[in-house]
Amino acid sequence: MKILFLNGPNLNLLGTREPDKYGNQTLKDIENFIKDEASKLNIEIEFYQSNIEGELVNKIQEAKDTYDGIVMNPAAYTHTSVAIRDAILAVCIPTVEIHLSNIHTREEFRKISLTAPACIGQITGFGANSYKLGLIAIADYLKSI
Repeated sequence: MKILFLNGPNLNLLGTREPDKYGNQTLKDIENFIKDEASKLNIEIEFYQSNIEGELVNKIQEAKDTYDGIVMNPAAYTHTSVAIRDAILAVCIPTVEIHLSNIHTREEFRKISLTAPACIGQITGFGANSYKLGLIAIADYLKSI
């Protein structure tokens, strides 16, 4: 089983960016944590982060015949990107949307996800554990189909 983890804009600043909302762990810390979890489950994973919407769309399209599932934190693009939503739908790869913070308790505009309806589910508000829960969710889903 191969899973692609995609991370959107500003997640490269984790650890220093608003730690009260996003925690003190860096994206590299989270990647190492997830690599350990994935190895326990015998799952192959790859991580990709971009601040550029088109690069994320390209990565989703390139995943079509390579990955069994995607776990994605679209970050700010959650609330704005029809292009990412359409890419998820176009490739037909099961995708789980994740967020470090609970987007439903934040500003009004953050409560709306354009990408979630294209996904099999959404995990939000568990900090770095949202990534682990996303991994478990996509793995369980893929085993069930």
